[in-house]
Amino acid sequence: MTIASINPATGETLASFEPLSDGELDQRLALAERTFGSWRRETAAARAQALSRAAEIFTKRREALARTATLEMGKLYTASLAEVDKCAGCLRWYAAEHERLLAPEVVATDAVRSYVRFDPLGPVLAVMPWNFPYWQVVRFAAPALLAGNVGLLKHASSVPQVSLALEAIFREAGLPEGCFQSLLVESGRVARIARDRRVRAATLTGSEHAGASLARVCGEALKKTVLELGGSDPFIVLPSADVAKAAEVAVAARVQNNGQSCIAAKRFIVHDKVFDEFEAAMTRRMAALRVGDPMDARTELGPLAGEQLREDIDKQVRRSVELGAAVRTGGKRLEGRGFFYAATVLTKVSAGMPAADEELFAPVAALFRVPDLDEAIRVANATRYGLGACAFTRDPGEQERLAAELEAGSVFINGMVKSDSRLPFGGVKLSGYGRELSSYGMREFMNVKSVWIGGEQHDGKAAVE
Repeated sequence: MTIASINPATGETLASFEPLSDGELDQRLALAERTFGSWRRETAAARAQALSRAAEIFTKRREALARTATLEMGKLYTASLAEVDKCAGCLRWYAAEHERLLAPEVVATDAVRSYVRFDPLGPVLAVMPWNFPYWQVVRFAAPALLAGNVGLLKHASSVPQVSLALEAIFREAGLPEGCFQSLLVESGRVARIARDRRVRAATLTGSEHAGASLARVCGEALKKTVLELGGSDPFIVLPSADVAKAAEVAVAARVQNNGQSCIAAKRFIVHDKVFDEFEAAMTRRMAALRVGDPMDARTELGPLAGEQLREDIDKQVRRSVELGAAVRTGGKRLEGRGFFYAATVLTKVSAGMPAADEELFAPVAALFRVPDLDEAIRVANATRYGLGACAFTRDPGEQERLAAELEAGSVFINGMVKSDSRLPFGGVKLSGYGRELSSYGMREFMNVKSVWIGGEQHDGKAAVE
């Protein structure tokens, strides 16, 4: 089956690629295994220098790289530029922090010398999505490559040009051939790759179904996995908040990446005392968003990445309305070329509706009215997901309680949820397990090895395990 790159803003096919044959795939896996043998022995400083050079390439070619992302998956060009810049920043951070991140940890025991060292595992398979086509990959690749692993990228089939561009960047940066490879293969061949003895671990960002499938395959082979899956992030607004500011951030948090982000705010849980004010402000802002060509700097909302995504959200909205939700603005597909869906605000949302129970991967906001903080926390946690959460309140006591009781991998107070190279990123419940970024993300794909060195004379006493 041909792998096609399609412009979501026009429906035009941009390029087509033939997937790797079984023989070509086997050659790629063999190369990864050979390259790991040498790459793991490179000094940490040499690996860090390679990441620094990759960062320079991202910066030098930011406009061309951003244009490719916008044309392949429809994100705003300004957002694509920011994504490229974020990748460069991540690579620079890991390069700058390499000594601290990879240094052995000395531990005092009964040995002459004992410490913990961190060694790479080997080739790591990364199954990545289309919505942040550079960033999702780099936040895996930067720590994994610095650690001495090698990467095998199975990118989303809708962004093959980005996938190939990433391989070219790392190759030009001086990483040896086979250190980071783009595997243009169909999704149905992922299980075979994951089972291959040469693949030591796997990471996936995507749907629950895809995550469970990969985890099942890797579990049977006893291979480590890290999964970052869906999210239905709550956005809580309490009476002490600056409501106008909260509404402004709420729109940005909902329509980031045209609404197609796992950590986009999706359920807006607002205290009764400020609900009407917040609803009016958010609805006004959502209705005023400029929809159009994502390459146009004036555009504030671009298309969804594919027709099926638009079909899915349209069904979710219509079903929610049938069950009692009210449309304050939007709630429909937009006519004309491309896969556009109107910015939408739904109120009177309750449990049992798709808008409450499912992930909405589009610019659709679901509003909930609650009487107090207790109910706000209950509604926020009443989801099978647990990726991110944010809340707006000036009350220090409320801030501490929210940080402690919200069931999420990240809690942001008075700001929208975002990923940061310096902080671990990941979720709980059906949002997945494991962490990316920071030192925590780096060590997910490392052998945490204890080393105990005794003196020449051993007392001969039996050790207790």
